[in-house]
Amino acid sequence: MKKIKSTFGILLSGLVLFTSCDKSDNEVQASSTTVLYATNNSNGDVTAYDMSSGMAKSTSYATNSTAADGVYFDGTTNIVLQASRSQKGIEGFSAKSSDIGLNLGEILNVSLQIDGPKDMESPREMAVSGNFYVVADNADVDKNAATPDGRLFVYQRNGNGLTLRNIITTDFKLWGITFIGNDLYAVVDADNELAVYTNFLSNSSNATMSATKRIEIEGIVRTHGLDYNSQTDTMVMTDIGDAANTQSDGGFHMISNFKSKFDKTSAGGKLSLSEQVRVSGSMTNMGNPVDVAYDGESKTVYIAEAGNGKILAFSNIGTSGGNMTPTLSNNMAAASAVYLYKK
Repeated sequence: MKKIKSTFGILLSGLVLFTSCDKSDNEVQASSTTVLYATNNSNGDVTAYDMSSGMAKSTSYATNSTAADGVYFDGTTNIVLQASRSQKGIEGFSAKSSDIGLNLGEILNVSLQIDGPKDMESPREMAVSGNFYVVADNADVDKNAATPDGRLFVYQRNGNGLTLRNIITTDFKLWGITFIGNDLYAVVDADNELAVYTNFLSNSSNATMSATKRIEIEGIVRTHGLDYNSQTDTMVMTDIGDAANTQSDGGFHMISNFKSKFDKTSAGGKLSLSEQVRVSGSMTNMGNPVDVAYDGESKTVYIAEAGNGKILAFSNIGTSGGNMTPTLSNNMAAASAVYLYKK
């Protein structure tokens, strides 16, 4: 889930500076309101980058968490929510657009507007459909590494309240999740598979469930993050490669015409690399890309790069991909998730 724009800055004496310049073919172009929300496992704060103007601005929201993952912005109520690893639940707080960029590098202390139940063990990505908030929990349910499993916590929101509706236990490890209509897509952590649960929210009781369908994504070693853009029917998935190599073997795959390609691939089958575009290599600065956001309007991919501690953007990817230098790069220690909000 995710979003951003313009020219990311340079690091000088520990301060990230954002500068404006004339537009070029390599720059990321902005809509009227374009904000990228990013979380991390270094201090648990949320950083919002306003990329709507010629100069990118940022504001960090200081939270009670010390580590966080999945993030979502509700533009109707101006509340940003994150899945807190340290607090074991969803927390939300006011984040008005006028907060962003009041002063460069502004840090705002915020009070909780939403404080969900603390019933998860190891929360990762969050996917939202209406007033339902689903969080993937990566903890080993039966404490047996030989039997992969995970849990999907389904919360229902009513105003500023969150209640746990039910828990779905899966037969594979979880990380990234996203909704396409009523269907929930989930990466199969530790390998290269993509799974789908059709009509996911119709399952309203606690249960152990197998996915409706699982397929392999050729070329990926170990996937973590995913994001789908409905305007362009494009799915983007990250590849962290060898988990022991956090510096240089990461990448991402773009799958255009995703729905038809996924549907025509049989359960247990493999989506060919020839039907995808892969970006990876020494110039990308990707070693452990754990989450992704895709802007179909500007055709820009945004990456939370945990290994190298970066928020990255790639544009002008085209149909060949390959070893590309990021269009934008910003330091963020232990970056964990990104969410793009456009209006």
